Amino acid sequence: MAAEVNLEDSWKAALGDEFKKPYMRELKDFLRAEKAAGKHIFPKGSEYFRALDLTPLDQVNVVILGQDPYHGAGQAHGLCFSVQPGVRIPPSLVNIYKELQSDLGIAPARHGFLEHWAKQGVLLLNSVLTVEEARAASHQGRGWEHFTDQVIRRVNDDCENVVFLLWGSYAQKKAAFVDTNRHLVLKAAHPSPLSAHNGFFGCRHFSKANAYLEANGLLPIDWKLPDQPVSTAA
Repeated sequence: MAAEVNLEDSWKAALGDEFKKPYMRELKDFLRAEKAAGKHIFPKGSEYFRALDLTPLDQVNVVILGQDPYHGAGQAHGLCFSVQPGVRIPPSLVNIYKELQSDLGIAPARHGFLEHWAKQGVLLLNSVLTVEEARAASHQGRGWEHFTDQVIRRVNDDCENVVFLLWGSYAQKKAAFVDTNRHLVLKAAHPSPLSAHNGFFGCRHFSKANAYLEANGLLPIDWKLPDQPVSTAA
């Protein structure tokens, strides 16, 4: 897990000690063994912490929580719900775009590359940061959850007036400790086609997030994605 050396400075200051703990050493050994066995792990090592690299701790305005990286080749690049340029837009993201259009009148993007949001302070954090190809949830319970719990805790403790968009029961349980006196917590069903009609559609989280940010003297998020995906090299 060489990527931790290159962790963005504000996150490295906040989380550097985590890499010295037994669970992270065990996770590192597990990932090494998986790769040594010839297994394909996504995303690539330089993108394990891509969400943190693009959204420094002192710039976090919104947190969106996912669960696992996409497990198809060429999809995952370290941001939840986001896929690399040229990859088919996943069903949950299709529904996110539908809600954006209903809420803010933003036409659905033709790609699923969400770095534009991350660069504005939207922390697109998965609970688990790696996965084996074609094996959904294969790296759950290996230690990543402890690390990402600490990420959320640092945002909760060190930041003010952050909007947490918690879609689905998993995200809501993971961030249950967030201080609602300091931050805005918005909950809805997961945007998956299996549940989006049970409360995700019509939640208006995007306009509510921007209204809260503006009310607290912060810039709203420009949720409209560029027509052409623009990447910053990892």
